[in-house]
Amino acid sequence: MVSGPKPALPHPLPGAIGLSHLSAYDWEAADGVCGGSPHLHLVCTEAYVVTGGRGAVQTLSPDGYREIPLEPGSIAWFTPGTVHRMVQGGDLRITVLMQNSGLPEAGDAVFTFPPAVLADAGTYAAAAALPPGTGPETAAAARRRRDLAVEGYLVLREALMAGDVGPYLRFQRAAARLVRDKLPTWRARWRAGALATAERTGAQLDALASGEPSYLGEATAYEAAPTRLGGFGMCGRRDEYALPGTTLPYQGE
Repeated sequence: MVSGPKPALPHPLPGAIGLSHLSAYDWEAADGVCGGSPHLHLVCTEAYVVTGGRGAVQTLSPDGYREIPLEPGSIAWFTPGTVHRMVQGGDLRITVLMQNSGLPEAGDAVFTFPPAVLADAGTYAAAAALPPGTGPETAAAARRRRDLAVEGYLVLREALMAGDVGPYLRFQRAAARLVRDKLPTWRARWRAGALATAERTGAQLDALASGEPSYLGEATAYEAAPTRLGGFGMCGRRDEYALPGTTLPYQGE
């Protein structure tokens, strides 16, 4: 086998997506269900590709409350504004694909905390933060965060199932207020990632049309492995990749 030098990593993953592997939490919540922290994204669509085990994703949207079964080979995805909660049914493991690469970890993920927590940015940030590392202290903090998100989520779900969309809509508006100051940073990430990737495709199409596809001379291949195993994500223990524009540990910055 002939092996050449490894290239640098100037390009994001295809489509400038974020990528991680996740094992759903098996902690039991107040309603007797084991699973992750309910939350929504404001500008990103998220997809679950199920690679093992069984479970479900519970969603709240203008469509009402849904529970979508998850099993190996199935895919589920949800658009911005959809509250989602991953539910553990037994050894559930998924690959998560995130639109706009690192935006969710830059704050485009708002937990369904009770209204009093959502009303103040500092209070929200303290409730959402986790200590560094993957030890018992971080696990305890992740479980407290999950429980607080479930507390608010159950109120939203009960109201929506009763036909009252008001609490859900108020949560969406509160989430939008919380992230307003982050928008300049998000816009810069989007321009450097997803938008730049789309524009590069346009330039390649132009080059093909002109008959001068010189960009093909830059062809190469990449490889990567997880750089952190068992991190504490929003929905479960997460294997993460430290690649340009991919899914990083939650910062909420």
